[in-house]
Amino acid sequence: MDSHSKVASGICCVRPRSRRRTETTSSPVTLEKVLGITASGNSGLACDPRSGLVAYPAGCVVVLLNPKKNRQHHLINTSRKTITALSFSPDGKYLVTGESGHLPAVRLWDVAEQKQVAELQKHKFGISCVAFSPNGKYIVSVGNQHDMMVNVWAWKKDAVVAANKVSSKVTGVSFSEDSTYFVTVGNRHVKFWYLDHCKASKASAPVPLLGRSGLLGELRNNFFCDVACGVGSKSESTFCITSSGLLCEFNSKRMLDKWVDLQTSMAQSLSLSEDMIFCGCADGTVRAFSPVDLHFVCTLPRPHHLSCDVSAITMASDLFSTKIDTRYPDAIAVTYDPITRWLSCVYNDHSLYVWDVRDVKRVGKVHSVLFHAACVWDLEMFPDAPGDIDASLSSGAFISCSADNTIRLWRIEDQTQIYSHSQNIISSVSLDFIYVCVQDLLNIIYIDGNTKVRTGIRTICISPDGKHLASGDRNGMLRVHDLTSMKEILKVEAHDAEILCLEYSKPETGLKLLATASRDRLIHVLDAEDDYSLVQTLDDHSSSITAVRFAGEMISCGADKSIYFQTAHKTDRGTEFRRSHHKVRKTTLYDMGVDPTCKYAAVACQDRCIRIFDISSGEQKKLYKGSISEDGSLLRVQIDPSGQYVATSCSDKNISIFDFYSGECVATIFGHSEIVTGMKFTSDCKHLISVSGDSCIFVWRLAPELTISMRERLCQLRQNPDTPTCKTSGLR
Repeated sequence: MDSHSKVASGICCVRPRSRRRTETTSSPVTLEKVLGITASGNSGLACDPRSGLVAYPAGCVVVLLNPKKNRQHHLINTSRKTITALSFSPDGKYLVTGESGHLPAVRLWDVAEQKQVAELQKHKFGISCVAFSPNGKYIVSVGNQHDMMVNVWAWKKDAVVAANKVSSKVTGVSFSEDSTYFVTVGNRHVKFWYLDHCKASKASAPVPLLGRSGLLGELRNNFFCDVACGVGSKSESTFCITSSGLLCEFNSKRMLDKWVDLQTSMAQSLSLSEDMIFCGCADGTVRAFSPVDLHFVCTLPRPHHLSCDVSAITMASDLFSTKIDTRYPDAIAVTYDPITRWLSCVYNDHSLYVWDVRDVKRVGKVHSVLFHAACVWDLEMFPDAPGDIDASLSSGAFISCSADNTIRLWRIEDQTQIYSHSQNIISSVSLDFIYVCVQDLLNIIYIDGNTKVRTGIRTICISPDGKHLASGDRNGMLRVHDLTSMKEILKVEAHDAEILCLEYSKPETGLKLLATASRDRLIHVLDAEDDYSLVQTLDDHSSSITAVRFAGEMISCGADKSIYFQTAHKTDRGTEFRRSHHKVRKTTLYDMGVDPTCKYAAVACQDRCIRIFDISSGEQKKLYKGSISEDGSLLRVQIDPSGQYVATSCSDKNISIFDFYSGECVATIFGHSEIVTGMKFTSDCKHLISVSGDSCIFVWRLAPELTISMRERLCQLRQNPDTPTCKTSGLR
């Protein structure tokens, strides 16, 4: 029996055989690359003092980045809780992480083995800071403003040796060089906690952690954002930074000794070495001071300015805008590598820079990455379109859109780009061209970049010839960009509410149409060959339309639990769509995918099932479970280019891959900390790309056996001339 007969054989439900089976099938997919960062402060950025690895969170994943080679390794939190804080051990062998959510854990990871080796569950709500003691014996964790607990963990004994409560929100923690005390800072809070008592205690239960407040004097009402205990000759000092922009020094008696104004509207982070203090400030500013006397040393170069066209930059000097109203992203996290003398900075637009500060008069850029700053709503793979197309936008490129009002063009393969090229961004003293690094970002399209209100780009679609990019925003505005020039060629208020789906017709149909579907219950069909003039408006649905697809027929589904099949007819007035079938189910239909033969449509449903419909007859042919979970709803469904596998995303944040014909679960993957809003298989069948509300893009590598299976299926489709295609249901 061939695969088509299998689908047509009737309605059945195939469930994963057992949980053990599901866990073992997760290995066919591995996380290869993360394009995103979710660090919100200095507790979310760390540098290994031995290897120079930079660690930062991306949802439920810790990214271990080698900035010089642009290589990533990943630690995936199996609890599926968002990583909020992290810190390396002094020898760099271990990484400790804190997380958010109910009953969060402090986890210890072996960096080389990339696996969890220990776990502590003593917090109830969330963890804001974690730190290793310099002697490597202790880990301190501080709960968030709802938890308020401070725990000292002797991790080799797997025991909490001391604990206490804090009365203020804590945003930073740092150990003294001799490991005898640590300091926490927060809202009107600087407190010194001493470990002598817990070292001497023989009790099996945790002893009360002894703490004494710093003497803040006239700065007692400040918000202290970050802290770093002194090293070397300044080991008895403690340095803090306030949100109002003050760098403060406390002496060995916990007394505020001196402070300096950073000349900024806001400051949030600091990083310290024996000869330098780096302070992350507003508007892209990072200032350096001497820890000896708080003497000002230099100001580092700013990163890109906001709304910067990265593809237009040909020289380092292009980055320095001359516009008076130019704004830069705030530096929210900094960490210093004393071996290479590189400073890593995270900015609040979710960009990461690594600066070479060996010579503060000749600061160079080692590495930079620019990620989405808010929820990523959709993505599209660039089609394998014939003709004269930019080589960078050929197979392997994809496009994403976000609530940050940007559309970004990416490549999976590493290629050297101008913005992260060896043209280092440096201070006004000199221009250096030392390092070469690569970046995945090709270009950024800013939508209404001059407005302060972010409408958010909700959905995108690329025309089959690869020339046009259509996008719809949350206000119902439709835009079309020319992908050759990146210029906007159309902007029209197409709907009264959020545009939820866009779809171009297949070239096999002989039509060049664009369908737009919205929360306002309408579908507009536009003629892409006639300046996107209106062909027809369909108002069959009685609620939000979640998906529309062209497959000979035009198929749409929505929150009204209906699926409509519309057939194109040639009339005196032009092309007209008429309803051929209408099916209603007892559950909301959230998304739809069409197999490459255009014979079947797979629909993701609220009851976690995949329903497969025969497009020609409109009949449901099969139903099987689309998630191993017993909670949540299926939000997205995506069929691979061969039609062999179908990927689903569930509101429990998991992604599952099923055999399209048997319904067997072949893989379950996780790592996003918010719902997965979009997925796409690459045309070479090697990767699955997912985007999420956590602002991250994950590139998953599929196991060779899955790729081989898909490619064999593709070969069969191409060699069989009798295989049904989308052109079988053309104009009538």
